[in-house]
Amino acid sequence: MWRDGYAPPPLNQLSEHELTLRDTVKRFSHDVIKPLVRSMDDSSTMHESVLKGTFANGFMGIEVPEKYQGPESSFFDAVIVIEELAKIDPSVSVFVDVQNTLVAPLIFTLGTEEQKQKYLPRICHDWIGAFCLSEAGSGSDAFALKTTAKKDGDDFVINGGKLWITNAATPRSSSYSPMQNRRRHIKGYRGITCFLVDRNAEGVSVGKKEDKLGIRASSTCPVNFDGVRVHKSAILGEYGKGYKYAIECLNAGRIGIGAQMIGLAQRRRGDHCEGHLHWSTNSLRPTTNHAPPQTALLDESKHTDLLNVPIREKIAECLAEQQTWKEELKL
Repeated sequence: MWRDGYAPPPLNQLSEHELTLRDTVKRFSHDVIKPLVRSMDDSSTMHESVLKGTFANGFMGIEVPEKYQGPESSFFDAVIVIEELAKIDPSVSVFVDVQNTLVAPLIFTLGTEEQKQKYLPRICHDWIGAFCLSEAGSGSDAFALKTTAKKDGDDFVINGGKLWITNAATPRSSSYSPMQNRRRHIKGYRGITCFLVDRNAEGVSVGKKEDKLGIRASSTCPVNFDGVRVHKSAILGEYGKGYKYAIECLNAGRIGIGAQMIGLAQRRRGDHCEGHLHWSTNSLRPTTNHAPPQTALLDESKHTDLLNVPIREKIAECLAEQQTWKEELKL
């Protein structure tokens, strides 16, 4: 039963607003991102025009309320943006995904008014955030953290290191990025606390980028905190409840990654079929000497089960959209 008797529209239909948003993302992806994909991948760097464009088109901080200079749109809109970007470059997609499903929601959901006023307008217009959770010893148990935040008067002194942090070294995050950091204190899981730490705080340093096999334009780096002193007002939410906050936002983040994979699969299928289907617009006959398209697809399906890809893809898309609605309605 949907909350307050409200049910979402059919999963196979987008509203006029959603179609317009998708077309906007598609144009940006093809006009700005596509020509730069190879060079960004080779250099492991996000081009400034791509960074600037994601902000200018309103793709960052999608759910941030208008009160804080955000578009105050929906989580579903964020999923549309993430999926459409992934069709051209999953690096740009995950870059936008982290900002919209992890960083911004933590602040507008848990932040004090002072924190919201400081961070949210910049998150929508020129600041990039990073979610710092993973450590060398926290693999299957993501919350087995060794980083500490020791209380010293009205301050906390943070010491430790985080690994594999997405967006940590993106150019616009080099000076002012708010970092979401989980800190394990002496009380185990109940001691994990979330802090907002500015990138330019004394003692914060970003390590060398990981030389990844894929999604290379998205920076993935270690982040070190060496005696970083923050005021108690830097705590995001309640002290000791970081574990709960992380679980909740990671659940939303997984939906975003699901949308990214769907977009990537759709693009891959399109590229694959394009090699087989060359049609003449006048005669509707193959323009090459390849076997007829149906034969080509059937032969390929022996190895990749290509005929079932659209079916599996649509099922995944519907499941992702269903989870998106549940997240929005908090069901």
